[in-house]
Amino acid sequence: MSRLLEPPPGRQVFTLQFTPAASDIDANGHVNNVVYVRWIQDMATSHWASRQPAEDQARWAWIVLRHEIDYRRALMPGETATGRTWVAETAEGPRFDRFVRIDGPDGAMCAQARTEWCMIDAASGRPKRVTPDIVERFI
Repeated sequence: MSRLLEPPPGRQVFTLQFTPAASDIDANGHVNNVVYVRWIQDMATSHWASRQPAEDQARWAWIVLRHEIDYRRALMPGETATGRTWVAETAEGPRFDRFVRIDGPDGAMCAQARTEWCMIDAASGRPKRVTPDIVERFI
């Protein structure tokens, strides 16, 4: 990814804020890159929980297949980041792409990601096709 990610016009966007803890700061004095991976996962799971009924949350689970992350601006101690996430317009079988952008308090992009998730049956652990009703709740 070389361009800045922005949600398509009219796309539903889920937002969370993150204030780094002291343990999130690395030896370079800013938020460690691994923390962004945790925040990306937190955004995805919170978005899922906010949009899907309890029965779907109990029946289906998600596993990450791939993260592609760009880091651009260091987030410093005491700064609060705003994370935004949205999903692709369509799923491909059990695979569903998600996009995340985390900006600093000045609006500059700190990190952005394209992640690929796979929906699985929670009981069996086997991949399951993402149904149109699940996609619709995110769009």
